[in-house]
Amino acid sequence: MTLTVRDFRPADAKAVADLRRACAPYLLSTPQGVAREVSTACAARRLRLFVAELDGRIVGAVRAALLPGGALPGRAAATPHVHPGHRGRGAGRALLAAAEEHLAAAGADRLFARAVDEPGAHSFARRHGYRRARPARHLRLDLATAGPPPLPSAVPAGVRLLTGADLEADPRPLYAAYAEAGADEPGESASGTPAYEDWLRRIWEHPHIDLDLTSAVTVDDEIASFSLAATDGLGRCATAMTGTRRAFRGRGLARLTKTASLHRARDHGCTEAFTAHDAADTPMLTINRRLGYRPFAEEWRYVREVRRG
Repeated sequence: MTLTVRDFRPADAKAVADLRRACAPYLLSTPQGVAREVSTACAARRLRLFVAELDGRIVGAVRAALLPGGALPGRAAATPHVHPGHRGRGAGRALLAAAEEHLAAAGADRLFARAVDEPGAHSFARRHGYRRARPARHLRLDLATAGPPPLPSAVPAGVRLLTGADLEADPRPLYAAYAEAGADEPGESASGTPAYEDWLRRIWEHPHIDLDLTSAVTVDDEIASFSLAATDGLGRCATAMTGTRRAFRGRGLARLTKTASLHRARDHGCTEAFTAHDAADTPMLTINRRLGYRPFAEEWRYVREVRRG
């Protein structure tokens, strides 16, 4: 048995995507998405994707990168994924060591990771010096047999329901809404909003983002709420982000945008939908429950300080 940890190569994209789906079935992962993740990372994030090979087969991977700027520089993230059939052979330990060494050299002083809510994952995190921080919940909606509630027969005066495709020519107003909503998201690893060009490259133009399924609501021609939708071409969709600008909250607009997105996803052949939220995000939890989502998996965010000298 020969275990090797090395940098990702473009030919590894399918193996890494398959691995991620096996380890975290609530996350969308495709070869195109993996390749894009690596090719579009801005230099300041110092991203490296490591893979673990066992006798020539990829059995694990970890994405190591500094979190984008903001008011809290020096924060970084790395979560190893090891195929369930190949755990306990040192791949996770070797991947994490490679990621931590790279991030420390890049100037990170606080490392974040995620672990599924199961004893083995928690034990691994503790053994490597990570303390439990915040829970996050992943939910699933069966679009094949249940589906979302019906859309309202009419919307209030001044309110328009758009798709992402309607905004394709000029997505900057949606970016402004994204930035404002993202600034209020709960989470210990919150890291600021990417610059517009970076957002275009990494999010809006990501191969998973489906503009036909993405929804936005305008109030008097100003974008008030949005729901970015992602698909993997395998019958699954996921909410990349739902948000409402501060001045328009409490009007049910987030629920409207997400409901519209789910209806279009079902009409386009998606059979299951996934979403996730911080456990402290009570408003989004309420919306998701009303839309019919049910608990699927729980993760914990872990953190470790990097001691220098």
